[in-house]
Amino acid sequence: MDDGEPTILLTNDDGIETTGFRALYDALTDVGEVIAVAPDSDQSAVGRALSNSVTVTDHELGYAVTGTPADCVVAGVESLVPDVDLVVSGCNDGANLGAYVLGRSGTVSAAVEAAFFDVPAIAVSMYVPVREDVSSEAVRSEYDAYGEATRAAAYLADHALGAGVFESADYLNVNAPMASGEYGPLDDGEHAPLAITEPSRVYQMDAVRDGAEIQLYDRIWERMADGDLPHENGTDRQAVVDGKVSVSPLTAPHTSEHHEALDALAETYPV
Repeated sequence: MDDGEPTILLTNDDGIETTGFRALYDALTDVGEVIAVAPDSDQSAVGRALSNSVTVTDHELGYAVTGTPADCVVAGVESLVPDVDLVVSGCNDGANLGAYVLGRSGTVSAAVEAAFFDVPAIAVSMYVPVREDVSSEAVRSEYDAYGEATRAAAYLADHALGAGVFESADYLNVNAPMASGEYGPLDDGEHAPLAITEPSRVYQMDAVRDGAEIQLYDRIWERMADGDLPHENGTDRQAVVDGKVSVSPLTAPHTSEHHEALDALAETYPV
């Protein structure tokens, strides 16, 4: 770090030109030096997909990359921003909630990729309710709507490193409600509190066939919009429905545990 201020690599999966990305960039400049290394186009829901090579173009905020969020982290940490102290990914215009979403999300996958480089990371998303009276397009373009997400992200970026948060967590998955306004759940001048959570385990994917076509649905979003969640105190989903900023401290996936039953199978394997 230079003079105590962190060097922050900022990426996302929606693309470098999106409103949420710019809002988060602006908020983080009060914390440290921010260098953007982000996709030049929408790369939503690509998970940790990786390319063999990418093209990098100079951008007013840093660098635009013809690749995925994981590409951006690898290129950034290993080439473009080698002295990075923190990777921040977002702000996504839509929540990344639930254990099953973690591997799908490009936003979260950027944070996971950073964890494998031993670089602390924060994934930041804004919850947009799936309701008929909420225009997702209007929310995406509304700079102020991201206010709660960027406020929480800047606070965590400023304090989590020094507080030792990343001694036991590889990355933080942050999901915030929309700020006060036409669609937000908060009153003017009101801020959402932070809630430390764990990912929800509720899984309600559905598939409906119509002839040769099968439509896939994630039913949990409809239940969230109606406030009809199963009893999930302490989870990320419950927190955002309650108007709080969910912060889940997580570790990089694929940890190994000892399994006696599997050991027994290995012992009886015919050779």
